Amino acid sequence: MKKQLALAVALAAASTSACAYEKLSHSYVEAGFASNEVELPTQLPAGFSVDDMTANGGFINGSIAVGEKFYVFGGYSQGKDDKLGVDVEGYGRVFEFGTDLKQAHAGIGYAHQLSDRVEWNGEVSFLRTRFEVDQGFFDNDTAEGDDYRASIGLRGQLARNFEGWVKASYTDGDMYDKEFSGTLGGLIKFNDSWGIVGEAEMGSDQKQYRLGVRWSF
Repeated sequence: MKKQLALAVALAAASTSACAYEKLSHSYVEAGFASNEVELPTQLPAGFSVDDMTANGGFINGSIAVGEKFYVFGGYSQGKDDKLGVDVEGYGRVFEFGTDLKQAHAGIGYAHQLSDRVEWNGEVSFLRTRFEVDQGFFDNDTAEGDDYRASIGLRGQLARNFEGWVKASYTDGDMYDKEFSGTLGGLIKFNDSWGIVGEAEMGSDQKQYRLGVRWSF
């Protein structure tokens, strides 16, 4: 009787453990706060310097699974920095201006399961970036362009209510100049549908930080 009871308890525990880790979802919508830090070009006359941009705003991203291994994804972010300044050596700040940064992206990904809790994935995507400078009484300057990105990474269930991922990317085109970047992210799950998501992407010229709410389906 004791052996049968012990076996029943062990099976129940194994069943509970197996159910605790759900398959990683590629169908979700997330939104929240975004911050973009950009090192502006330094090709200025001697003695002149300009602040680096920190554009704070918001983002919305989404992904939808297509079959067992593929998924499509996309998103949009926007941020502003109203206090960028130009300094002249010996005179201090001589001019201030504002900036508005907008970026949209879309792509397709492939995920391969390495275990019940870990997968590797590869992605290719297209980025559209628009950068506008508000010079007050002067005409606004606008720069916009298209870029392409390739990424590869690992994603896994690190705990029953925590998911993490790491990714390496290469971006090139009009606005990015053969830039390599690394991304580290995590998802704290309240239940199967809702969670808090955070992500940091670090490149040589640009850094992006995101914190928001994700709904998985």
